[in-house]
Amino acid sequence: MRRTWTACAAVLALGLSGCSEEPTPVRATIAPEHETSTTRELLPLPPGAALEDAQGVPAEPYVPAKLDWEGSLNPRTAEDDTPNVDRITRRGRLVVGIDQSLYLLAFRDTASGELRGLEVDLARAIADDIFGEETAGVNRLDLRFVDSAARAEALNHGEVDIVIRTMSITPERTEAIDFSTPYLTSRVRVLVPRDRGVEDINQLGGKTVCIVDGTNLTQIARTYTPHSNILRTRSWSDCLMATQQFQADAIVADDSILAGLSAQDPYATILPGTLATQYYGVGIPKGQTDLVRQVNSTLERMRNDGTWYELYSTWLGGSIAESSPPPLMYRKEEQ
Repeated sequence: MRRTWTACAAVLALGLSGCSEEPTPVRATIAPEHETSTTRELLPLPPGAALEDAQGVPAEPYVPAKLDWEGSLNPRTAEDDTPNVDRITRRGRLVVGIDQSLYLLAFRDTASGELRGLEVDLARAIADDIFGEETAGVNRLDLRFVDSAARAEALNHGEVDIVIRTMSITPERTEAIDFSTPYLTSRVRVLVPRDRGVEDINQLGGKTVCIVDGTNLTQIARTYTPHSNILRTRSWSDCLMATQQFQADAIVADDSILAGLSAQDPYATILPGTLATQYYGVGIPKGQTDLVRQVNSTLERMRNDGTWYELYSTWLGGSIAESSPPPLMYRKEEQ
């Protein structure tokens, strides 16, 4: 377990309250046994889950390519108009859409009842920069659960100001919403229970892999595991439970997500090799340029003053391949 004082230092640096012992994740306490002939039949799938048969190599397979994106806007300057930031300031709180069950990223601490994780701390840092030091110690953050499949919708309907929920920047998403410059690089990898005898992705033929609806991983999974069934669930916790109940044999996800899942199950391991590279950005409603610039100002500050490295060390240190901030991605703007 990571040292508690390290986590507390990062929390205090961002003005967070309620520092507590880092919670021990819920772990499987009994080594998984081999699957019986009736296991899959007796246990219902997670609520809302759907099982799709293998479809072979897709007609349009996933092709890793440079992100076709012009980039985010440069950080805010003192001369910029800030109508959307001013609206948030008048309201007195920043409303952020997050997950609540991604261990290490955004999860409910069972000991304190508080939401914690790298993405929660990032949301707090953005709020602190919007409201300033004069409101230090005052809770200016309204964290709301947003389903993975409804992230863009929540932004466009005004339900939240921003979304920080492992939202990778893709060409399709940039047509619907705006993004900050990336705050984390993550690699798509595969997690498997140790008792399935799978040591390589090529051994997944005829087995079932799990992904979450609303993510961009369907095409990746279909491309790299064309002869595997696909179990689609509502959450990554459901995927983990499905592997423990022998309803799935592997999980395809970003390594930042898999790090939290593997920490909760000592009988799971992450296979070597990377399927794709993802960049997480803060999702922002289309056209709210001042809010984009405000968020990017915070992200640059965190890179420059060491806060980014503190958060990484606290939550993901040694868990994922990337230990440096992602590249800045700004578009060329007229001066």
